[in-house]
Amino acid sequence: MTDELPDEHPDGLPELRASDADREQVAEVLRDAVAEGRLDMEEFEERLEATYKARTYKELAPITRDLPAPGVTPPPVPTVSMVKQPAGAGGWAGRIVGGDGSSRWGVAVLGGFERKGRWTMPKRFNSFAFWGGGVIDLREANFADAEVVVNCVAIMGGMSVIVPPGVEVLVRGIGVMGGFDHSEEGVEGDPGAPRVVVTGFAFWGGVGVERKVTKAERLRQKEERRLEKLERKAARQEELEESRRRALEGSGSGDLGHRDSLDEARSIHRAAMEQHRELMREHREARREERRERRDDRRDRD
Repeated sequence: MTDELPDEHPDGLPELRASDADREQVAEVLRDAVAEGRLDMEEFEERLEATYKARTYKELAPITRDLPAPGVTPPPVPTVSMVKQPAGAGGWAGRIVGGDGSSRWGVAVLGGFERKGRWTMPKRFNSFAFWGGGVIDLREANFADAEVVVNCVAIMGGMSVIVPPGVEVLVRGIGVMGGFDHSEEGVEGDPGAPRVVVTGFAFWGGVGVERKVTKAERLRQKEERRLEKLERKAARQEELEESRRRALEGSGSGDLGHRDSLDEARSIHRAAMEQHRELMREHREARREERRERRDDRRDRD
């Protein structure tokens, strides 16, 4: 009796079982794609979920079929590059693009406005809110200059300026029965990073400044923490297995072996208890992380 060969993939690849390393490789391609703007967050989350559910290469292959492999650049377009330079290659210099900016004004009268996503922050952005509010989100923005000014005038209203980590912030606004948030001042910027100067006037209103990562970066950090936990868990399990093996080997070596076995058993028990405590700590951390993510999602929606 002969074993049946595995089914063939339509592209000629055998339908073999995928490993954790294979799934992580696909997840890394997806993270690069969302950072480069090839996928939006909804597509990224759907594909990432499909990646971790995949059991075979046949299920993994379609997930990244329309995405370039790591390190591969699509054919050049004559006027506009479609590939965002990685941080290691260009850093902040790649985001200081010059020009006039894609938007110079934001006005909210009994309403609101938003500037967020991929846009170019001009050298000076003027905003005005009267019984309303505005959001100037620079996390994914390019910058027209190494120093840009966000001028906020809030009359019985509010403004929120969101900057990415690594950007230096200076706050020079004046508040009368209102105020400007200075909590992000004094944080040293990355080499080559732009400086954001927040200025203006607030009367019975306020201007807040937040330093936040993008949702894509939060997901990437979450994946990194998950992988680190898996590695620690695997290392602890390996230590327990090694201790059990030594205990079994020493159990047949007389009185001395018996004492060694008892010592090994105690060591195994201590390691198991420590593993249990670590798992409980990880469970509490996961719940705190979920609460933080829900708060961040609510703030992003608001």
